[in-house]
Amino acid sequence: MEKLQYISQGQTITQQKNNILKALDAGAKWVQIRWKQSDEKDLYRLAEQIKRACTAFDAICIINDNPALAQAVDADGVHLGLDDCGILEARNLLGAEKIIGGTANTMTDVKRRIAENCDYIGLGPFMYTATKQKLSPLLGISGYETVMQQINREGLPSVPIFAIGGISTIEDIQQLLQTGVYGVALSGVVTQTPNIISTIHKLLS
Repeated sequence: MEKLQYISQGQTITQQKNNILKALDAGAKWVQIRWKQSDEKDLYRLAEQIKRACTAFDAICIINDNPALAQAVDADGVHLGLDDCGILEARNLLGAEKIIGGTANTMTDVKRRIAENCDYIGLGPFMYTATKQKLSPLLGISGYETVMQQINREGLPSVPIFAIGGISTIEDIQQLLQTGVYGVALSGVVTQTPNIISTIHKLLS
């Protein structure tokens, strides 16, 4: 599984598409389409176009929050928030071969996601992020350390855990990797400077 996820940004379909294409062109191999303010038709159009682009770039295409849309465009999977439908429901719709990830903010959430047999966990937020409303409590480095240590101490099944939310510098990524997380999910820093992807890939290899 890729260790760098790019979570899309943009207020319009054009902004979304351009930002994703820049990330793909810079070497992103995992794109999560996240566009909360869209209408249904535009989101479908975007998902269709980005799925084709991801296929051309040999990249993974994940849809945020919407298993039905993931099924409709034959995306590679879906990412589900804590208040979205359950992992099992999405699995029944999409099938065993698709990637299904889930958000977590606490150790309780992590255990729930592991029990649900999700393919990866997006654990966060690390720091404040303007890309998400109703922000959960910030974890900081110490929060990731605590969760990762507890997972090891309790001998829980190994599920890739991605740090997410407000990760804005190379130093952030270096510190997070030292906690034992599998990878990182990034948005603003990649949108603003797509060429940073090559540096991040070196850190993650």
